[in-house]
Amino acid sequence: MTSPMIEGKRADSARRRERVLQALDATLRSGQDITVSGLARTARVDRTFLYRHRDLLERVHAAATTPAEEGRTAAVSRASLQTDLANALERNTRLTARIRQLETRLSEELGTTVWTESGLGAPADLDQLQRRITELEQQLFALQGQLDERTEELDAARAANRELTRALNHTPEGMGMGPPTARKPRTRSG
Repeated sequence: MTSPMIEGKRADSARRRERVLQALDATLRSGQDITVSGLARTARVDRTFLYRHRDLLERVHAAATTPAEEGRTAAVSRASLQTDLANALERNTRLTARIRQLETRLSEELGTTVWTESGLGAPADLDQLQRRITELEQQLFALQGQLDERTEELDAARAANRELTRALNHTPEGMGMGPPTARKPRTRSG
């Protein structure tokens, strides 16, 4: 035994099904585009009603994919064309951005490859070369320090040598401090 409430729901569901089938037939006769939303609006039912009744949903999808009868063209609304155009433009924008991104990436990869293969690019052992440069700079600094010390010592020795030479050149005669004289070589007598 079924309750009056269940019977009322069944009757309401049957009326809705009938309205959906009538709206589908009317839409097919008029040649308009068939969509779930449009059909639900025409039949004055909620879209979820169609999704709960698979058989109705399958009929809607089959009717939407069936080509128009010969001699009859499907009506295309201005709103559907504008929607298609907006979707196409959005897709075009996304694809253009993706193409730019891929072109940039490809350009960078090709540039890196050409740079490396030409020998102009940074060598792979850059860290090792940097360490070697640091070592050589330290050695150069140490050698520069040694060179500066020896230059100072040489300058001091030159100054001392100049003073000694000056002192020898200015000594009073007779002190035996004159410049050395050349000796005559001895000859051997036989």
